[in-house]
Amino acid sequence: MNALRELQGKWDRASRWYDLATVVLEALVIRRLRSRLLESASGRVLEVAGGTGWNLRHYPAGADIISVDLSPGMIAKARKRGASKVAVMDAEHLAFRDGLFDTVVSTLGTCTFLDPVGALREMRRVCRPGGRILLLEHGRSDRPGIAAWQDRRALKHAACLVCWWNREPLENGRKAGLRPQTAIRRLLGMVHVIRASA
Repeated sequence: MNALRELQGKWDRASRWYDLATVVLEALVIRRLRSRLLESASGRVLEVAGGTGWNLRHYPAGADIISVDLSPGMIAKARKRGASKVAVMDAEHLAFRDGLFDTVVSTLGTCTFLDPVGALREMRRVCRPGGRILLLEHGRSDRPGIAAWQDRRALKHAACLVCWWNREPLENGRKAGLRPQTAIRRLLGMVHVIRASA
């Protein structure tokens, strides 16, 4: 089984319990950050690794949203939340032409990509020049003690939850050619909120 198929299978299984496992963190921290970030989405929006559809209620009225995810199980959950334009798709090989979208969004997804820089390059490719790329990700803390703890446990955490929690979202975005406009951290420096342009 190749790595992409294995990843898809893990997230299909996770789709059964993902919402329940994340509901407390969502209520306490993530929901507010989603809402503030996504209010700046506009025009034609691509949501990459859209998951179970947590973002849907936070977009401005009139946004034309297409949501893609590697997992059919996640897509099925997103449909139940009201997602109407959805597709199963690998973040590293987006089946859209260059510059098609005004806004590209990824929330809590880049930690799972096999090649996060490659996926972010794809997001930049399909975003129009000067368009918005909005990222709400968790990653390596800027607090040395927490970061060292994340590093020590990263392999075990990834094996269990398909999530590399010690990645550097801002650094990966820059490597992919994104131009960060604002970048803030929350929750002990582990949650990264990044507004960038393509």
